[in-house]
Order: sequence, then structure tokens, then C-alpha cells
Amino acid sequence: MTADVSEFHYGLITPIAAYLMACLGSVLALRCTTRSIGRRRGERKLGWLALGAVSLGCGIWTMHFVAMIGFSVGGALVSYDAGRTLLSLAVAIAVVAIGVFLVGYRGSGPVTLGTAGVITGLGVAAMHYLGMSAMNTGGTVHYDTTVVALSVVIAVVAATAALWAAVSISAVWATVGASLVMGAAVSTMHYTGMAAVSVHVAQMQTGQSSTSLLAFLLIMLAGPVAALILAAAIVMFDPEVVGGQREWTDPTPPTALPSPPPWPPTERPQSLADRRFTG
Repeated sequence: MTADVSEFHYGLITPIAAYLMACLGSVLALRCTTRSIGRRRGERKLGWLALGAVSLGCGIWTMHFVAMIGFSVGGALVSYDAGRTLLSLAVAIAVVAIGVFLVGYRGSGPVTLGTAGVITGLGVAAMHYLGMSAMNTGGTVHYDTTVVALSVVIAVVAATAALWAAVSISAVWATVGASLVMGAAVSTMHYTGMAAVSVHVAQMQTGQSSTSLLAFLLIMLAGPVAALILAAAIVMFDPEVVGGQREWTDPTPPTALPSPPPWPPTERPQSLADRRFTG
């Protein structure tokens, strides 16, 4: 029989919290990528791009599993395989890193941006459905193929827009606005994918408790959330932000200052007439 599936077991708390996590990961990724733009190839450029990839990957993954806290199947005990859950986190970070490094080093040309967007979008969709495959309901999970395809298209479009914004937007308030849009796109992809889900169980189970499931998901979320908090601290307390400094990357040496005059600044040069009467 087909079980009743709900995405909002705890009301609007989980979708709002999930959206905020997606926005946090997006804004950190945008600021980190902005820091890397204009730098020569080196450790600081590599470090900012890596931090941006981790932030965006953790933000997307955290959004997914915060939203999954509100997922429930009527008459079924829901549990997750820890190995596949962590694997989905690794996939999220890895594919986002491919996209971020492509645009970070090769720019936002149409070919580069399209390639990076497709790879990243497909990876985000793979993360979502890999995370869903870690779920055990005691029944059979079915997907509507058309809705799944739509969620993948949304993931590719959202990823492409995110990567474009990462290399094209530098103003702080524009970055915040872009992150709000990106968070909405990621959330839309997730809930579109969840709309494709139906669960068939052989018999209804009683005595379901969400306490153990909630505890498991909170433990899984602890690491990525800590990574986002650490990334936020690095971005906020970066010397370029705190001290208003800027690391120049122009390899051309500064123009030499003109040589000082051969006489002290308080004296004037002697005229030819004066020199004839001096020792």
C-alpha cells in the first residue's frame, strides 16, 4: 500500500532553517570566490577557492538534511545509512569544487561556465538522490521520472547561476541578494525532487519514534555546520576586511620616485656669477 508522505512534519521550521543554511553556504562561497579573483596563482587563491567550495558544498548538503528532518512516512520507521549519508557529503563538496575551480582559474566564458554548471548541477542532483538512497523506510521508494528530470534541470540552472554570480558579483549587498536567490533555487530543487517520491510499504508499522532519527541527523549535521561557522569566521576576520588592506597582484614594479635634488631643500643652487667669486 502507498504510505502518506509529508515534508513538513515539524511545520515550517525545517524548510525555513534549510533555506537559511543554503543561503549561508551560498554567501560564504561567493565572498570566498571574490577574494580569489585577481590574485596570481598561489596558495591564497587556492585556499580561497577551496574554502568557497567547502562552504557551498556543506551549505547544499546541510540544506538537504535539515529539510529531511521534516520528512516523514506514515506507518513506517525511517532510518539512514551513515556511510551513504557521509558519501553524499563528499560528493557535494567534490563536484562543487570542480565547478568553483573551473571558473576560478578559467573565468566565466560561455563554454567554461556551461561545463562547470552542468558538472556541478548533476553532482548536486547526485548528492540529493544518493542521500535519498541512504534512507530506509521498510518499504519501497518510487520516483516519478518526469519530476526527477525537472529537479535535475533546476539543479543545473541553479549551479550555473551560482557559479556565474561567484565570478561576476563583488559588492557585498549584491552578494547577499544573490545568495538569497541561490538559496531559493537550491531549496526549490530539493522539494521538487521530494515531490517525485512515493513510498509503498507491505504493512503499516506502529510505535514510530522520531527521536532516534532526529538525533542521528543532528549528529551528521554537526560537522558541516561547524565547517560553515569556521568559514564565516575566516571571511569576517580576514585582514583585508578588518584592516581594509588589499593584496596587490600586479607583477609590474611600482614606478620609481624622482631622485632628490643634489642640494639641501633649504638652499638654492648657485648662479654662474656667484661661483666666479667663491674660493
